[in-house]
Amino acid sequence: MRITVLGKSPAWQDAGGACSGYLVEADGCCVLLDCGSGVFGKLRDRRDYVEIDAVVISHLHADHILDLIPYASALTYAPRQQPVPVGGYPGTDSPHRPRLIAPVGAGDQLRALCGSTGMREQHIDGAFALSEYRPQDTFQLGGMRVRFRPVPHFLPTNAVEFADGDARLTFSADSAPSEDLCDFARGTGLLLIEATLPRPEREGPRGHLTPAEAGQHGRRAGARRLVLTHYSDELDADWARAQAEDAFGAPVEMAREGAVYDI
Repeated sequence: MRITVLGKSPAWQDAGGACSGYLVEADGCCVLLDCGSGVFGKLRDRRDYVEIDAVVISHLHADHILDLIPYASALTYAPRQQPVPVGGYPGTDSPHRPRLIAPVGAGDQLRALCGSTGMREQHIDGAFALSEYRPQDTFQLGGMRVRFRPVPHFLPTNAVEFADGDARLTFSADSAPSEDLCDFARGTGLLLIEATLPRPEREGPRGHLTPAEAGQHGRRAGARRLVLTHYSDELDADWARAQAEDAFGAPVEMAREGAVYDI
């Protein structure tokens, strides 16, 4: 299994960066995990967007879904997707329509998002084959099994696991401190975990982790490899790594755009 970081920013993009987006590939199947702001352009730097078999969404916050709009525009309006010959393309009766696997309620929310901008409400779910999932659901994407676990955030959010034989990737999504996340990631080959905050939220409900908390979660999960993500370029990466390594008890990696991890 191979993971490529397309975007690792939190809700505010790094300079020249992108929000949440990762390619997960195994056995010829190519999946996009989250599709936040700036991700579609980063995807096009590395893959033909019609090579993506499915898009899996962890939750419906804007920084994890907004680039579904330009992706849907490409699937709808690109010359090669048309039913008649256009601009050197022969026309097709079967335009590419990737699966879109998103939490329950995604259809309504995505239609409202598109409609609020004056677009056709079905712009996204007309371009993708939408399946809404519940946390107990599992999907088989090529040789990879995908499953979910709810984690505490500001709206329903799921950690996501990809498993291909003995290879396992666990993605925390956005999460407050969570024993369920540790249990879900138990023994994982790679825990890709958010580390948004330099310190815990000062008031209100928790929704994110600090680097030290991310390290603690990796240790409690017994993860074999820990990669911090969803952090800003304004956060000192050396400080964040040191905080996480002290808690994890082993070396920690910092996600960066273009980084590739093999499990």
